Amino acid sequence: MARSDRLFRLLQALRTLPSPVTAARLAEETGVSLRSLYRDIDCLRAAGAVIDGERGFGYRLTEDIALPPQTFTRLEIEALVLGLAEVQHMGEPALAAAAAAVLSKVTATLPDRLQRQALHAASQVYRFERRDPPFIDVGLLREACWQERAVVIGYVDAEQQRTDRQVLPLAIVYLERMLVLLAWCCLRQDFRKFRVDRIADIRMTEESFRPRRVPMLRDFVAYLNAGAPAASKMTLSSQ
Repeated sequence: MARSDRLFRLLQALRTLPSPVTAARLAEETGVSLRSLYRDIDCLRAAGAVIDGERGFGYRLTEDIALPPQTFTRLEIEALVLGLAEVQHMGEPALAAAAAAVLSKVTATLPDRLQRQALHAASQVYRFERRDPPFIDVGLLREACWQERAVVIGYVDAEQQRTDRQVLPLAIVYLERMLVLLAWCCLRQDFRKFRVDRIADIRMTEESFRPRRVPMLRDFVAYLNAGAPAASKMTLSSQ
């Protein structure tokens, strides 16, 4: 492993593991010897990272060279913690892990007082019932949206009838109890909503529809909102 990659892994371990974290635990996480670990910590300190602690007592990252210092109001911290906690309850392991990593990275750059507010936020999230994990790889579906590539899905409707169709994926919508794919259906030549839990399998194709995804998504949202009550209109998260 290149030393730069090793130092990045060490930074990530310092961000995410409960502090203070022992040298033995850091060495295990990064896959190096204790001697190499101590050298890596010295290297990070020399590069500007503020790492409290010493051998035998454990280490704590108080200023991360990879991120600029962050300043938030108390209410902004509450909103950040609450929003990331919501993501962790969405039933998708990859997104849950990403949300936890984001919170750790941001918290590591906060001053001590704001760190305590983030770690002990007044706003919390609890769900009596968690959403079941999807059967398919939602990461592949998300990648197809990012890459603006058509996918072929095997879809099972409410009557248990399966159809194989090619669709242009536009967005994944996280509802209270399910995930919904907004897409252009090449079979029906129209916008369609597909419940992700009814997608039996998925395959990304080489067919690109770039750069049409964003304008198509805007058109689909406008279509959904046409005639809908103001309280139930859908808004794109980027707006």
